[in-house]
Amino acid sequence: MNVNEPSRALRLWREWRGFVAFVAVMLVFRSAVADWNHVPSGSMEPSILVGDRIVVDKLAYGLRVPFTHLRLASWNAPHRGDVVTFTSPEDGRLMVKRVIAVPGDRVSMHRNHLTVNGVSARYAPVADTRVPIAVPEGFVLYRESLLGSERVVMVREDQAATFAGSFRTVVVPEGQYLMLGDNRDRSRDSRMIGFVPREYVLGRARSVAFSLDYENYYAPRMNRFLADLP
Repeated sequence: MNVNEPSRALRLWREWRGFVAFVAVMLVFRSAVADWNHVPSGSMEPSILVGDRIVVDKLAYGLRVPFTHLRLASWNAPHRGDVVTFTSPEDGRLMVKRVIAVPGDRVSMHRNHLTVNGVSARYAPVADTRVPIAVPEGFVLYRESLLGSERVVMVREDQAATFAGSFRTVVVPEGQYLMLGDNRDRSRDSRMIGFVPREYVLGRARSVAFSLDYENYYAPRMNRFLADLP
């Protein structure tokens, strides 16, 4: 045996170190700079569809230590209407929802009608043809306008039947946010998991990278590719 011959482990490291370095850089990049996340549920329909792969700007609100919630710097804060990804304070799962109320806001909901800081949201019916999905039977669409932000929300037609469509006035604590899904009656959000701490917010979802229709043999939804999120 030649004592000068490199060990097998060393040879493997020399051969694969470039790939290992690439993977490490990509993991750090996805954790702290930008990411693309798969959407497995319809809680944000019609804004985000099941099968969308959304692009998330991890630098939208600041810089974090990769793989942690520790923030090194902050230069912005989530605004009402932003679509954000965050770690659920309930079970640690990755979630995507819309910011409805920010620290200090007083917010209530009565039969899926929101009021924030004494201002009631305005609701206008939206035709099914204006959204990229078939609206389930028993659901209707409205354009919700509130404090300078707008989005299309989906609610049950019989709003009296929904269990989570109403809650009394709450004040959002300092450093926390109230999140709701756009599919109001099919979303597990702040009504169940509570307020979301600022440090749990990972980034802002800005667009759809690509989309696959799971109910149509995973066919690509070409009109969703690179589409901005409302």
